[in-house]
Order: sequence, then C-alpha cells, then structure tokens
Amino acid sequence: MPCHTDELRQIPLFSLLDDDELAVLAAQVELRDFAPNQRIYKAGEPSGPAYVMLSGAVEVTLIDEDGQELIFSQPRHGDFFGFASMLEGVAHQTTAIALEPTTCIEVDRNDITVLLQTKPMAGLDMLTVMSAEIHSAQRVIRGRAMRNPNELIDEQETFGERIADHVASFGGSWTFIITFMVTLLAYVGLNVYLLSTRGKTWDPYPFILLNLFLSMLAAIQAPVIMMSQNRQDSRDRLRSELDFEVNRRAEAEIQALSHKLHYLTDVVGDIHTHVHTPTTKDDALT
Repeated sequence: MPCHTDELRQIPLFSLLDDDELAVLAAQVELRDFAPNQRIYKAGEPSGPAYVMLSGAVEVTLIDEDGQELIFSQPRHGDFFGFASMLEGVAHQTTAIALEPTTCIEVDRNDITVLLQTKPMAGLDMLTVMSAEIHSAQRVIRGRAMRNPNELIDEQETFGERIADHVASFGGSWTFIITFMVTLLAYVGLNVYLLSTRGKTWDPYPFILLNLFLSMLAAIQAPVIMMSQNRQDSRDRLRSELDFEVNRRAEAEIQALSHKLHYLTDVVGDIHTHVHTPTTKDDALT
C-alpha cells in the first residue's frame, strides 16, 4: 500500500526532507498492516526491510544467554525497529510482534540509499536513531545488572539456613556480647554469694558446670557460624558471576553498536563525497 508524504513528514528521521524528496521516498516505501499477535520478523531470519511505527503497538524482544526472553524495546510513533539488521544485511537478532492492529512504514536498504543520495545530511538522523538503540541496550544491561544475588539465594534457602543466619547475626553483635557478659557475671556472683552465706552451691569454684555449658555453646555456635559464612561466600560468588555476565554483554553490545555507527559514518561520508565531487569537466569548471 503506498505511503503519503504527510505520513512521512511526521517521522523524525525524515523531518529534514523537503516536499520533493518526500514525494520520491513516498513512491518507494510502502505501508504495512499487521494483525494482533502477528509476528513481523523473528530472530535468526535473514535480514529484510526495517519498519517505522505509525500506529498500534509492537514489542521487540531478544533471548539472552540464559534462555530468558527480554523486552528490548517497545517502539512508539516514529521509531524504527529492525533497522540495524537491514542496514548491515545480517540476520535479525531480535523478534518483533504486533500486540494490536498496527500500521508501519516498510523501508528497505535501497530506499535509504536513495534518501542519502538526495539528502546527505539525513545520515545524521540515522546516527541519532542508532544512539537511541545504544540507550535501549544500556537499559537492558542495567535491568540484568539489577538482579539481586541476595534475593536469588533467599529464594532457595531452607529453614535451617535462615536460623543459621540469625544465630550468626546475633552472635556477632554487641547485644550478644553484653548479654553474655551480664549472664556470666550474674552466674558467678550468685554462686559466690551462696557459697559464702550458706556454705554450699550447685556450681562452686572453679565453676565446672559453667565451663561445660560454655564448651557446649562453642561447639554448637562454631558450625552454625561456618554455615552462615558459606552462604555469604555463595552470595559473593553469585554476585561475581552476575557482574561478569553483565560486563560480557556490555562489551558485546558496545562492539556491535560501535560497528554499526562506524558503518553508518562511512556510508554518510561516501555519499557526501559522491554528491560534492564533480562528475564532468564542465561541472569542475563551474
């Protein structure tokens, strides 16, 4: 279905084009309608045309290395999607699905070439679109980085592990130290008082029963604290693994987007040189 110049004029990428250039572009691009839940393209499919949102709702998703489906972007009116794959001629890295009746402008590589030959400065708008994709990738990376390792471990912890954490937390606090010292002083003081006033007590000096209780407490407390330390080591290890995954994804995304930006810069430079280079002797004299 043909596209009208008024519709193209509302697209930020084409906002710098004059009426004649919009007419040329409108004669090349087409309007496409998609039904609800219709797949526009799928990850792994060969590159095809890119699309510009006019109306409706589209969700662009990707599959990460853990096999989880993540929302990469939700294009709004005037936004491109599938642009990088179309421009580089590589397979799609994302999947786009129409969530409701959607109308898009279909743009292929040849349309972009004609556009740049007619209006070289339009390449700056394309670089702006690519910067928006960088920001989208950064949001995905931040979303992965926000996974809290403590929450992931707490989802799998048992009742005994929760008790171990509470015991270790209480045993390493000033509350425990002060309570323990007060209890010891009260125990020793009471036994000394009874021994001096009544001549006998249940645990006279050197307080053998007290030493037995302290030994039993230490024997139980030590493995409980070690259990809590092991859980803390698991948290640290999981946090390190998540940081490594985030850094690896960030590096891959930055390298891919940097390659696309360099490619677009080279294309704009070639078009600019082609437009400003005289093609005939008369043009050179002019």
